[in-house]
Amino acid sequence: MELSLENILSKYWGHTQFRPMQKDIIEAVLAKRDVLALLPTGGGKSVCFQVPTMAQDGLTIVISPLIALIKDQVEGLRSKGIKAISVVSGMTQREIDIALDNCIYDQTKFLFISPERIASTLFQERLKKMNVSLIAIDEAHCISQWGYDFRPAYLNIIQLREMLPGIPVIALTASATADVQQDIMNQLGFTNPVIFKQSFERKNLNYLVLQEADKFNRALRILNKTKGTAVIYVRNRKGCKDLADWLCANQIVADYYHAGLDSKIRSAKQDDWMSGKTRVIVATNAFGMGIDKANVRLVIHMDLPDSLEAYYQEAGRAGRDEKKAYAILLYSENDIKELIRKYIGEYPSIEEIKTTYEFVMNMLQIPIGDGLNQQIPFDLTLLMERSGFGAIKLINALKYLEKEGYFMLSDEVFNPSKIMINLDQQAFNQFQNTNPKFQNLLQVILRSYTGLFDQLTSINENDLAARTQLSMTEIKAQLNSLQTYQVITYAPVTTSPLLLMTMDRLPATHVQIDGAYYRNRLAIITAKINAMVNYVKEPICRSIQLRSYFDEKQAKPCGQCDVCLLNQPENTSFTFQRLAKIIENEPVFLPKLLEQINDISENVLLAKLQSFAEDGLIQYNKKNEVFITPKGIIEKDHINRN
Repeated sequence: MELSLENILSKYWGHTQFRPMQKDIIEAVLAKRDVLALLPTGGGKSVCFQVPTMAQDGLTIVISPLIALIKDQVEGLRSKGIKAISVVSGMTQREIDIALDNCIYDQTKFLFISPERIASTLFQERLKKMNVSLIAIDEAHCISQWGYDFRPAYLNIIQLREMLPGIPVIALTASATADVQQDIMNQLGFTNPVIFKQSFERKNLNYLVLQEADKFNRALRILNKTKGTAVIYVRNRKGCKDLADWLCANQIVADYYHAGLDSKIRSAKQDDWMSGKTRVIVATNAFGMGIDKANVRLVIHMDLPDSLEAYYQEAGRAGRDEKKAYAILLYSENDIKELIRKYIGEYPSIEEIKTTYEFVMNMLQIPIGDGLNQQIPFDLTLLMERSGFGAIKLINALKYLEKEGYFMLSDEVFNPSKIMINLDQQAFNQFQNTNPKFQNLLQVILRSYTGLFDQLTSINENDLAARTQLSMTEIKAQLNSLQTYQVITYAPVTTSPLLLMTMDRLPATHVQIDGAYYRNRLAIITAKINAMVNYVKEPICRSIQLRSYFDEKQAKPCGQCDVCLLNQPENTSFTFQRLAKIIENEPVFLPKLLEQINDISENVLLAKLQSFAEDGLIQYNKKNEVFITPKGIIEKDHINRN
């Protein structure tokens, strides 16, 4: 007896009913329609391709931009007893062979791949033997040149449609403007598509934008005022640890997270936060993708994101349980200048893009006329040192070179060491008996890990060293020897991005960049940065600004953001004259000022103080004290005279 969609949802995901639009999307997929689904962060996008996969025969190919996200999704499905496999950059040829064979012969339901994999001849040959029922494109805005996170490798997806005619496609994203939506459908070759789009309004989410010089103390006050789980986003890895350590020193249970950490450490930190053991996670934008925690009460941005799309997705991780939550953005005038400088002022010229190609080829020691199909560890930090270019300039230059087809880059990823036993049980036992020097290690491996005869299995050399009483050098030497004897396949740990050469190296004079495309992309980046700056500077309801950006033109004021609070009756009654009488001639410590003015809410008062600061009437010093500026003194005297 076939299970109903609701029964599948209950059996594997433990939910008794679908969220809004989910069932309609699933039914359209099962009707073999091409689907574009725009669901907000936390809207349950993955269920929209997972449930129809379990409701029909065949395999779903899922294309996702981040290897870390792919791993999380694969582990999540496997924990439900569903067969899922990933094939991503960084895997050995043997690993890929085994994974693709399992997709053909082993009733695998989900194959997760990075977009770079589509161009592989090996993948394309094995694809012909697979029983594919659906193609799912996660983070589909990455395929659009108008998208904020354009990934050139996503342009390969159309090849899948050509190789799998008649197979429907579902494209999913949380944020896409009208231009991006149309571009997604064009790039994917949609015919007669069905579009599902939820409103970008989040009624339970209070958006607050606060100008602040002392961000650490402001974040601390916010955390002390607003109870519950929180995420704080910062731009760089060092900032994560610095703020987390500072919060811990101030009695806030906090931890930090970024992509440069070992995968086991990342998982442990994430688990502690998910379980509530850690209240606050301070993270780069590497945190949050695919993480479904409903009761986040607060998201704070300590730096300006580089687009409203990114901000909306990150802020939207608060309040998924539909209860009141806050998304607070702290900024200074210097932040605005730095954002413009970094993303517009440091944008690479066409000549700098060509120069980057030369730097990359020289760094990797690839001679002219050679390199095709080589896969080489890639060190962005070393490239920065040798080129003298900043990270943003290099990343943009590399994207152009990827788009033009000179090479492909995987995202940074930690791949643990893996082994697989190549012999059958009888031959393996015979090898142990005739090679006693390996017995200790092999017995510990067999006791410590399962599935070794069927697939490449993650191992930890440090654990093996502790259990065998061997040194790390001895462990690695024995594993390499066992591979030489073809007893095992051994893939040592990797932590770097990988560069795949898609053509032989060209002379510098042969490197070409499409000028029209370059000008178009620069205009897109500039427009997105300007939209982000306008969001923090314009005195317009934050919800209206966000919804208008995503083409919801009839949005009404939310009544709860910092701009709306300024227009509430209780706020209009708080005048600069009243504040000036309290401050007088001495700066006042902000927390003390908030205690003194207790007849209006703190959010309203902070919004009003910000408006006075933006008008140049007050300022904050390094001690977090409020004082009247010379302009404010003139205004105060003018009010008193009248």
